Amino acid sequence: MKQTPVNRFKAEFPAKSINEGYARMVAAAFVSQLDPTVADLADIKTAVSEAVTNCIVHAYRDKEGYCPIYISGAYYADGRVVISVRDKGCGISDIKQAVTPLFTTDPAGERSGMGFTIMESFCDKMSVSSRVGKGTTVRLVKKIVRP
Repeated sequence: MKQTPVNRFKAEFPAKSINEGYARMVAAAFVSQLDPTVADLADIKTAVSEAVTNCIVHAYRDKEGYCPIYISGAYYADGRVVISVRDKGCGISDIKQAVTPLFTTDPAGERSGMGFTIMESFCDKMSVSSRVGKGTTVRLVKKIVRP
């Protein structure tokens, strides 16, 4: 049986590094309604930050130089928070390879290839869906247990 969210949000912003902090704050403000621990809040902010950074670095821009990032979230009566970060960029051809720790497409070696691993370690569940030429969605799930 599908649960109805208690509350939800949606936002869109350009894929610019300056907006990483914005996404973190939007997610944190939304999750704050559940009275999370400081640790839970930090986990969600870190995972969202990694997801947004992946969009900024890997999605690539259109001819006009714009690549929007979409973030949405919902929480449920059982304390489950689901946050999705989506782009309409180039997509990922091999998700299994992309989520492998230390895998990077950076030939210069400036990136560590740990983005998905970090997201997964700070959430209860992380999933990635993607279509080449259409974009990528990262779904982050974290359970907030109230005291």
